[in-house]
Order: sequence, then structure tokens, then C-alpha cells
Amino acid sequence: MGTVVALAVTEGMLPFELSMAYEVFGAAPVGVTVPWYDVELCGSDAVRLGRFRLEPDQGLDRLRQADTVIVPGWADTDVDPPAELVGAVRAAHEAGARVASLCTGAFVLAAAGLLDGRRATTHWVHTAALAARYPRVEIDPDVLYVDDGSVLTSAGKAAALDLCLHLVRLDHGSSVANAVARRLVVPPHRAGGQAQFVAAPVPARDDHPLAALLPWAIERLDRPLTVEDLARQAGMSSRHLGRQFRAVTGTTALQWLLTQRIRRAQELLETTDDVVDAIAAATGMGTATTLRRHFHRTVGVPPDTYRRTFRSRPSGRQPRAT
Repeated sequence: MGTVVALAVTEGMLPFELSMAYEVFGAAPVGVTVPWYDVELCGSDAVRLGRFRLEPDQGLDRLRQADTVIVPGWADTDVDPPAELVGAVRAAHEAGARVASLCTGAFVLAAAGLLDGRRATTHWVHTAALAARYPRVEIDPDVLYVDDGSVLTSAGKAAALDLCLHLVRLDHGSSVANAVARRLVVPPHRAGGQAQFVAAPVPARDDHPLAALLPWAIERLDRPLTVEDLARQAGMSSRHLGRQFRAVTGTTALQWLLTQRIRRAQELLETTDDVVDAIAAATGMGTATTLRRHFHRTVGVPPDTYRRTFRSRPSGRQPRAT
């Protein structure tokens, strides 16, 4: 018998992450001879996951006997997960199981107390909500997954696959994990974190005091704008502008400008053939060196790597001379 991997299934789980985990752990790739996993679907009753109906193999109490417990994404993060599921996950960890959450499954682990005092992640859309509800958890919103020993968490959707491959790599080594990745036609390891997928923050309302200023600034990202420039355009003092930026965007004016410049650079890398020097000029970064430094620090990968990953169809444009 191989290592038992138990997939926790209840109403409210996301079928995508559940299916992904089953694809990784359900069958060994052709040519792999190491003892493979025994996968069990554990739940209290038949459940409906979106348009699918699932019949568990075992009850939730079976989680306590598993070597690894996988908690798929939790669909409605505004609703507390079932107490029976939370208790079963906690009991499994106390019994020595390695527990991993996929995407918003981190809310289940947090409810069970498994993330208290630990570094963890979840889908970037939900990191703020997780941090607010469970302040004892150290949230890292930028990474694809976090391995904290017996407790592991992943970011959203495809990052769940990154974590599952990581678990295979821990158990059987890189060559076996690479074989699984080849079967699934995915890279065995992705560069960077989920910061490269995060949409640029924008205010939720359009009736705020900066409603006219923000579009004005976005149209002038190729210029070396200062806080004084923004304050003059808004008809405010620099101090008052700073307070308004905090209230409306949650950050400073300079940080907001940098975020918009990085987002514009991402768009140009995705949709044009412009060289990095030209993109640096178009985004007000000045030089390619400056753009590369800020881009790598913010997004987690260099501009060239980002372009290879997210490049759209050829635009037909030629690179501009530097």
C-alpha cells in the first residue's frame, strides 16, 4: 500500500482544485515504478460541487488516518466552513498528517487554527479577507505556495498544481515530479510568485476626491511626475493630497504611481515588441536598469521572463530603437 492522500470533500468546495489534486495523486505516470499514492475521497455524504455530484469513499473521520490531507478551495469565503470539516482537519493534523490547502482552502485551515503563527497564502483576491479574519496568520500575498513543514498553503487555481507537484517532489524527488508535470503538459516549476498575476489596484468608487486626478496621472506615466505635480493638478497641498491618497487607494501617491508604471510596463510587454529601454521611457522609469529593478522587485520576475510567459499574439510592430 502506498502513502494515503485524503481529499476532503464537502458542500461548498471548488471542483477545479479537487480535480487537479486527483490528477496529480490519482495515478503514477507511465514508467514511474515507485510506490504511488492511495487516494481517498473523504466526506460525510454525497456532495454537489458546482454542476458535479460526488460520492465520497470514506467519512471525514478517515482524515485522521491519512498521511497527507488535501483541502480544496472553499467557494464562499464569507461563509464559515462546516464545523465537522474544520474539526476533522484539525484532528488529522494532531494525528500527524501533513495538511495542504489549495487556493481558498486556506480559510478551512485557518478556522482549524492550523495557520496561527504560521506563514501562509491564498488566492490574491482573498488575502486581505484572510488576514482580517485571522490576524494571527502571517499572510504572504505574493508567492505561489508556502511550505511550512506539516502545513502547506497555495495561491489560487493553477498555483494549486504548483503545490501538488511540490508535494510529489518532496516525496519522490525531482525526476518523478518532472514526469508528472510532463504528463500534465505543465512546467515542473514556475518562476516568480502570484504578484505577476495581480491586477493593479483601482478605487472602488468614482466619486472620490481624486476621481479627476488619477486618470490625468495615468495619461502622463511617461513623465517624471512628483507629489508636488499631483498636488498642483488636484488643487491641494501635498500633505492633504497624501491623506486623500491613503483614504482612496490605501497607499501613498508615489507608490500608487509606481504601481501604475509597472502595470503599464506589463501591458507593453504583453502586447508590443518594444525593447525594455523603450518601455522604460514610455512608463517614466527612465532607464532599462531602473525598470528591471522595480519590475523584478514588484512582480517577482524580470521583464524578459514576464514577456515570455504572458506574450500575446505577435503585434506586427517592430521594436523601437533605443
